[in-house]
Amino acid sequence: MWTIAGILIAAALIVIIEVPALWRKKWIKEIWVHAILLLIGTGLSIALSLRVKIPNPLDWITFVYKPFSDLLANWLK
Repeated sequence: MWTIAGILIAAALIVIIEVPALWRKKWIKEIWVHAILLLIGTGLSIALSLRVKIPNPLDWITFVYKPFSDLLANWLK
């Protein structure tokens, strides 16, 4: 419970520090990107604190390229 509160406080501090400067410069698209990435990061951090198993993107990349790697290794033997 305390870890989730800490994560949310950290995310709020990031918003308080970063968004006003972006708003003054009228960088609306950057604010949206910042908000989306911060939301994804906060969500993943909360999921990790709750010990939810999050899949590793490297496993997906290995799954896609493994057959090609095996084929190339066999061809070069």
